[in-house]
Parts: sequence; C-alpha cells; structure tokens
Amino acid sequence: MHGGNQTGVSDFLLLGISENPEQERVLFWMFLSMYLVTVVGNVSIILAIGSDSRLHTPVYFFLANLSFTDLFFVTNTIPKMLVNLQSQNKAISYVGCLTQLYFLVSLVTLDNLILATMAYDRYVAICRPLHCVTVMSPGLCILLLTACWVLAVLYGLMLTLLMTKVTFCGSRKIHYIFCEMYVLLRLACSNTQITHIVLITTGIFIFLTPFGFMIVSYVRIVRDILRIPSASSKYKAFSTCGSHLAVVSLFYGTLCMVYLQPIQTYSMKDSVATVMYAVVTPMMNPFIYSLRNKDMHGALGRLFQGKGFQRLT
Repeated sequence: MHGGNQTGVSDFLLLGISENPEQERVLFWMFLSMYLVTVVGNVSIILAIGSDSRLHTPVYFFLANLSFTDLFFVTNTIPKMLVNLQSQNKAISYVGCLTQLYFLVSLVTLDNLILATMAYDRYVAICRPLHCVTVMSPGLCILLLTACWVLAVLYGLMLTLLMTKVTFCGSRKIHYIFCEMYVLLRLACSNTQITHIVLITTGIFIFLTPFGFMIVSYVRIVRDILRIPSASSKYKAFSTCGSHLAVVSLFYGTLCMVYLQPIQTYSMKDSVATVMYAVVTPMMNPFIYSLRNKDMHGALGRLFQGKGFQRLT
C-alpha cells in the first residue's frame, strides 16, 4: 500500500478464517449450505406473512421486515466469502470494502432497532391488550419502521464516511470473513483515537439504548404476566414472547462476544463469534419464530401447498 491519504489505498486481501486449502473446501460447503438455508428460511417467512391475511398484524409485519434485513445482511457478506474460498484471488477493492462495511453497519443497526420495536409491540399486546389495535395502528407501524430505516442508513453512512478519513498503509491482509470496522482500524497507520471514541459513544446510543428499552419492556411484561391467575394464560402469554427473547439473546450475546473488548485485543479468534452473529443468527431466526407458532406453521403449510402463491398472484 502507498502512504498518504485514502485515495492511494490499493485492494485489501480478505483471507477469511483459514488459508488451508482442505479447510477452505470444507468451509465453502458449510457456508454455502448455511446461506441457502438462510435464504430459503427467510424468503419463506416473508412469503408466508405476505400471502396470509391472518398474519397481517404488527408483530408479523415487523417479523417480515426482520427476515428481509437478515436476507440482505447475509447476501452482503457470504457470496463474496464463498468466491474467496474458491479463488486464489482474495482481493476486495477499497470501495468494495467500504461498501460492504456500510451495509454491514446499517443492517446490524436495523436488526437491532426492529427487535426493539417488536419488544414494544409485545409490551402493548400483553400489558395494554384493550388498546393494542388503536396503539399499534398500521400508520404507527409504518412510521416506526421508517424511523428504524432512517436511523440505520444514517448511522451506517456516518461510520463509513468516518472510515474514509482513516489512512491505511503497511499490511493490507484482513484475517476475517468480511470488511469489519474493528479489523480495518487495526490496519490503519493514522491516529484512530477520535474514530474509536465516536464508534464507542454512538454505539452505546444506537445499541444499548434499544437494549435497555427491551429490558424495561420485558420487566413490565413479566410483572403483568405474573399477575395473571390462570396458569394456562400465563403459559400462553410467556410463549408469545419466548421466540422474540430467544432471538434477542442470540443477537446481543454474539454481538457482545465480538465488540465488548478493546480494539487492541481484537484477534482472529473473534471470527468464530462473528460467524455466529453474521451467519448463524440470520439462519436460526426463521426456525426460532416458526417453532411452536401455530399461525406460522399454518401459513407456511398453505404456502408450500401452493395456496399462498395463488393469493400472492
């Protein structure tokens, strides 16, 4: 790489998890299988919700958008990873790397905000059931989703523009499965202290604020559920939140494994945790939301029998 500003930066090398040819073949088929499962699962969720009028409710409206986000997220990273695993040329251009970074940041942020919105929907449905229809109106749902998209797009744009001010020199090897901000900052030869401070402070606002909101929502939900006298009603109420809690735990658990550490300690071992949140979580979400969900089971059954496709057309 050349010194100077970012315009002199040549291609990066995405080396991935392993450079061993035999391991790369195994990784290729593993990631290809996971990608296909993720695409089929999330597309099925979107089509099932779109084709069944009984699922045209706020919770499924947000779930369909969550599936779309997960689908977009894995398509941003895995195809390039698969090409690199099959190719001797593992280069990715500077512009391509920043583009991948932009969509990565935006889509992870969008996932986070949609999960927080779904927590609010669950709070209204359980704690204020008589006002659910009026509070979670179609107009408000669209407004909330639009706000999620706007915040995610602006946050991704802000961090990507911040990275254009970083100077890269020396090693251009990325021992990672995609262009990720912490990894890129470790390759920088300019002072990244301001970038790191902005990354931490904005990250606290964008991620911990919604997470705190979800915790407060679920504390109130659990408090109200425990007041229900009927055991069967308690079970039904808890089951409506179980899938969302599982997805939130998987999402934040894997993110914390990767990002709750100083940049200096960030190493290749974190690729395993990254695979968890970048590949495994989007793949598991459709199964988690479909598990023990009779409405979703019915919609998927009608979709695969062809009835759903008839409604869509």
